Amino acid sequence: MNQNIVNITFLVNNYDEAIEYFTNHLSFTLIEDTIISDEKRWVRIAPDKSVNFSLLLAKATTKLQKETVGCQFGDRVGFFIHTDNFAESYEKMKNNGVKFIENPRYESYGTVVVFEDLYGNKWDLIESV
Repeated sequence: MNQNIVNITFLVNNYDEAIEYFTNHLSFTLIEDTIISDEKRWVRIAPDKSVNFSLLLAKATTKLQKETVGCQFGDRVGFFIHTDNFAESYEKMKNNGVKFIENPRYESYGTVVVFEDLYGNKWDLIESV
């Protein structure tokens, strides 16, 4: 039996602002945007069409969900983007207005830098050694 995690919910305040951020600032691909109702859409984004994993953008509707937007992993890095060209990815993201909260650093596992998305969630951009 094969099993895979294919989607992870990512809480957002607004579908369109999140789509704009991920596609224009992080160069993600919009995989699907299906209207389910006046208030709900099935929106999937991924760093690349060829991957078998996507973020499922979910509009926060309850009080707890709204409080969680931007703090989905507490104050920890919760998302990790691996690249095969750190310098190029970093420069492109920087030029696209991504907010980096530190300078790139070299670790035993590779080159890494932490950035915040439009809501304040922390991400790592990594090129492994």
